[in-house]
Amino acid sequence: MTQTLRAGFTYFAIVMGTGFMLGVIRVPFLVPRMGERWAELSEMPIMATVIFFAAGFVLRRFADIRTPAKSVTAGLLAFALTVGAELGLALVLQDRSLDEYIASRDKVSGSVYLALLLVFAFEPETGAAQRV
Repeated sequence: MTQTLRAGFTYFAIVMGTGFMLGVIRVPFLVPRMGERWAELSEMPIMATVIFFAAGFVLRRFADIRTPAKSVTAGLLAFALTVGAELGLALVLQDRSLDEYIASRDKVSGSVYLALLLVFAFEPETGAAQRV
């Protein structure tokens, strides 16, 4: 179980760290020029690629999680940590309510983000990333 936890935390750290670094570029430089929707959408292919390679890295690094139950557990742990961090930033640091946060999301880029979160949660289980 500890390998599964470590794998989930590692997967979360890689993807969330990359997302944070991209956000440092997106918010001050892209949003004013492109708008929120297009700035977020332009980041999605990069994040999808990072998710793919991070899942492959985690599957190679933590060979013990190459079973369906353990890889899903690692992915769902990373997903829960990501959602917790996202909500923590919105609710605590930005002093927003959950309703305000949800209402502030762009419908198009927010929907793509939710779809990408599901890919993120289950990518370690698909095993596709492991073959790279």
